[in-house]
Amino acid sequence: MKKNITGVALLVASLISSSAFAIDGTINFKGNVISNPCTISAASKSLDVEMGKISTAAFPAAGAVSAAQKFTLVLSGCPTTVTSAKVRFDGTQVAGDNSILAIQSGTGKATGVGIKIYDKADNQVSLYQDSAAYPLTTSANNLEFKARYISLTNAVTAGAAEAAAQFTIIYQ
Repeated sequence: MKKNITGVALLVASLISSSAFAIDGTINFKGNVISNPCTISAASKSLDVEMGKISTAAFPAAGAVSAAQKFTLVLSGCPTTVTSAKVRFDGTQVAGDNSILAIQSGTGKATGVGIKIYDKADNQVSLYQDSAAYPLTTSANNLEFKARYISLTNAVTAGAAEAAAQFTIIYQ
């Protein structure tokens, strides 16, 4: 008898707990993996963007930006089946703001600044989001971007201001 009561109690508990997890919707992930993408130039695969030496005085208040530093991702040998590409940058974001790449912290590092990335038309490219589309040809394609320091506070401190971002090419 005791076994039957325990079994019934477990069955009732499992029915009650499973109904507590309601489904509110479905997300379907769709895409394609292609075998013949464009060739990314060796220089673009590991690119150093020299931001320069910027005075703390260039950042008098939160939101102030430095001069832009251009960088280019070079693609070539693109198949005729892809006509454009977008670029998605990933990296460590400033807490709560995926529009700003966080600089490395620690001893000897600057504080109060981050880095913003912009596309060829000066539109900001947030981390984890696609840039505007760049048209592609089968010859060399220059995907031009810019980076700027941005002050996060009214008090920027001096030091090394370095960050790293990874990129993914999204073909269309």
